[in-house]
Amino acid sequence: MAHVWRGVMREFADRLGVTDASTVVTLGEGGTPLVPARVLSEMTGADVWIKFEGMNPTGSFKDRGMTVALSRAVEHGAKAVICASTGNTSASAAAYAAHAGITAAVLVPEGKIAMGKLSQAVIHGGQLIQIRGNFDDCLEIARELSENYPVHLVNSVNPDRIEGQKTAAYEVVSQLGDAPDFHFIPIGNAGNYTAYSRGFMEEAAAGTSTRVPRMFGFQAEGSAPIVRGEVVRNPETIATAIRIGNPASWELALDAREKTDGYFGAISDTAILAAQKLLASTAGVFVEPASAIGVAGLLERSAAGVIPAGSRVTITVTGHGLKDPQWALTQEDGSQVTPTIVDAAPRDVAEVLGLSPVGAPA
Repeated sequence: MAHVWRGVMREFADRLGVTDASTVVTLGEGGTPLVPARVLSEMTGADVWIKFEGMNPTGSFKDRGMTVALSRAVEHGAKAVICASTGNTSASAAAYAAHAGITAAVLVPEGKIAMGKLSQAVIHGGQLIQIRGNFDDCLEIARELSENYPVHLVNSVNPDRIEGQKTAAYEVVSQLGDAPDFHFIPIGNAGNYTAYSRGFMEEAAAGTSTRVPRMFGFQAEGSAPIVRGEVVRNPETIATAIRIGNPASWELALDAREKTDGYFGAISDTAILAAQKLLASTAGVFVEPASAIGVAGLLERSAAGVIPAGSRVTITVTGHGLKDPQWALTQEDGSQVTPTIVDAAPRDVAEVLGLSPVGAPA
């Protein structure tokens, strides 16, 4: 009998402490594809695979943690949840809260959120409030509200979120038959870096895999507090999902880096956008800019001679490109992509495509 995917809490019930009596709020998250990246493999000499988390229900990896956080919140009687967000968390929290039948309040920085994500939070019925400040201001307010008012915080400072997100590492091991040699991942709040490290270490401890991959995490140059070793008061990058100047899971990520012999690096916006286009045009995987930073990081580290030929590499791309599509339509000179317009004639279309009629001399 065919297996129907049931969402991460039921698929990994033994790992997440789920029993028949547990509340489970799920939209079928997880089970995302691991896509081979032929051109990236040729460029680097490694065996490169893309973990496409944009295939989750709301289009980002946040759903893995949100199913656990919302389930536990409802199980404990919560009638409302709150989160601070640069976009993806707000979309996920609003969707799962809607499914659970409770209220979601989402705090987003004014003018710092992609419209694709903003629209998701709104359509799912989230109580959206834009704060005159950055993400870190939003998170501080959300924390204070959850401590003093009857709302449940579902940001990644909530350990339930990390527990859900680590399941992606379980899937990578299952899909490959072992853990990779290297895993590349974006860093915003640093919760996902922490979660994957934990998941891979648990798989190795259980004997399911033979190794723990080196965890390579990347921040945008204008928003790289962990790389710089100091809080960035006014983070700036086109990669809105990782525009965070004071990551909530900073210390946990430093610990994870130590345990996995990992690495943190910073990547320019120009390299991020180039990687986004490269991934879409060669692997068929369209991701938002922040998600492409792992691809840019692989190319940078490969050029530095750090990735041995034949290494197996996995890259988590965290959010779908439709979250923030404007950059896909922007050319290197800043102009907008426009379609080629021709008359309604097959010959004109063929000419644009450089095609000759069948049977015509070469």
